[in-house]
Amino acid sequence: MPEREAGEPLGTPTLEVRDFLRRRREQIAQRWADEPLFRAVFTLSRDEAVEAGKAVVDALAQVADAQRVEDSDAAGFTGVREQLARMTAARSRAGLSATQVSNELAALWPPVENLLAADLEQAPPEELRECATTLSMLMGTLRVVAMQTALSEGQALIDRQRLQLLEVATPVIKLWDGIVAVPLIGTLDSARSQVVMETLLNSVVDQHARFAILDITGVPTVDSLVAQHLMKTVAAARLMGAECIVSGIRPAIAQTMVHLGLDLGSVLTRASLADALGYCLHELGVDVVNATAGSAVRR
Repeated sequence: MPEREAGEPLGTPTLEVRDFLRRRREQIAQRWADEPLFRAVFTLSRDEAVEAGKAVVDALAQVADAQRVEDSDAAGFTGVREQLARMTAARSRAGLSATQVSNELAALWPPVENLLAADLEQAPPEELRECATTLSMLMGTLRVVAMQTALSEGQALIDRQRLQLLEVATPVIKLWDGIVAVPLIGTLDSARSQVVMETLLNSVVDQHARFAILDITGVPTVDSLVAQHLMKTVAAARLMGAECIVSGIRPAIAQTMVHLGLDLGSVLTRASLADALGYCLHELGVDVVNATAGSAVRR
């Protein structure tokens, strides 16, 4: 891009900023490569940091060309959102707070401001001030985009970790050939109930289970939505070819279900996990031997 001629008339501030970014793309990227945000993230080579800086400058020029310098949803930012997410995530993993990351983003402004002042030193002061204001707004929007992206990525990570914790807290145990069980402990909500259904059904398929036991001995209470989820799980297991038994229904939960008017007529229940396992073994024709008595007892 050719240098701007002294005395050449300026266009609108936004378009002049666009032209400046294109003219000084290399210099801006070189200076950014020495700033903590780039230097600490791109540690393999400085050239990598420079190329990343060029990509950000190109995005800013595209946003300026569209004259949307205050719009964080401008299409020009699309190409660098993933890069910004990686950069901010890397700094967060290094122990920096959101405020510190934001400050590192703000530190990208002075090198650009200095280059703009040198590039437009022949321009009238008022026009230089307008261009500086426009470029400042554009850099501010870049900060907003970077922080929005970081927060979005952070929330996505939290959601993934929450799902993983739900899965860990909802183990499916193989009790016998053809028998699997899910011992539930703690409060059930809709999200966890959905995980219960998915993990249980997957286990029914993987283990070729004929019986699936939902033990809710450790569940203090259920509401109508959770109870409906449990009933849907029973129905879904039946469709998969497995008989589902709900065990460990405590008195308080039984009263709640009755008060809610839920029809449990089609749901097989047992007082305890042991009773449910005994029922399943009996249906499979398995003899449970009492070692002390030395005799076989059918449960």
